[in-house]
Amino acid sequence: MDSVSSREPLTNDAFISPAKPKTIVREYAEQFLITVVMALFLMTFITQAVQVPTGSMQNNIHIGDHFFVNKFIFGRTTPLIGKLLPTREIKRGDIIVFKFPSDPKVNYVKRVIGLPGDTVEVKDTTVFVNGKALPEQQVTININKNTTTAQPEVKTDPAPAGATYKVYLDQGARGMDAQGKYAVDGPVTVPADSYFAMGDSRDNSLDSRFWGFVPRSNIIGHALYVYWSYNPSDEDREHSGNPVSDILMHSNWRRTGTAIK
Repeated sequence: MDSVSSREPLTNDAFISPAKPKTIVREYAEQFLITVVMALFLMTFITQAVQVPTGSMQNNIHIGDHFFVNKFIFGRTTPLIGKLLPTREIKRGDIIVFKFPSDPKVNYVKRVIGLPGDTVEVKDTTVFVNGKALPEQQVTININKNTTTAQPEVKTDPAPAGATYKVYLDQGARGMDAQGKYAVDGPVTVPADSYFAMGDSRDNSLDSRFWGFVPRSNIIGHALYVYWSYNPSDEDREHSGNPVSDILMHSNWRRTGTAIK
C-alpha cells in the first residue's frame, strides 16, 4: 500500500523570496532617470525649444518669444522614427529654424522664400520667384527696437490672391537703398538642396539677401507655437530687480499658445 504524505505539496511560490521595498532614494532616482530619457528622446527626435533674440520676424514672432520646433516634420529622422511620425517636404512660406551657415552654433528663424531650382529677385518691397511676384500682404509699421510688443501698424495693403502671411515694412527705412548682395542686384538661382530665406520684418532682417542660401542639412525643423514670451532687456518696462517678480509680471502671457504661421 502506497504511503501518502500529510504535508502540503510544495509550489513555486515557496522558492520566491519576498521583494524588498524600494527606498525613497531609489524611487526618486528611477523617476529622474525616466524623465531624463524621455526628455532626451523628445529633444533628439520630436521637438526643441528655441528663443528669438531679434526682431527679424516681427510682428509675426516677437523678440523674447520662446517656441517649440517640430524636428521630424521635414523627414530628418531615423528610419524607425520616420515610419512612426508624419513627414513632408519643405514648402515655400514655411517658417524654419536652422543653423546659421557661417556659424552653426547660432540658430536662425526665417521664412522660406525660394526652393531648390527657383529663381529669386527682390525689387524694392516686392519679391519675385520664377519671374512672378510672390503673393505677400504688406503692412507698413513704425519699428521700435526697444520693445517686444507688436509694432504699430501704419498702413495695411489689401492681401493679393494666394497670400497666406504678412510681411512688415519699416516706414522709417522706406526710400533707402536696398541692402544685400543676393537677389537684390539681379535674379539668383537657388542651388540644389538649399533654400532662400527671408525675415518677415523686411527692413530689419539679416537673411539670404546678405549671406546667401540655407543648406538643407542646416535646417532643424518647423516653428510651431509660442509657449512663453519674455524679454528682460525690454526698455518699456520697469524692472524691480527681483528676477522671479519680473518674469511673472512682465512676461507676455497672451502670447502663450500662439501658433507661428
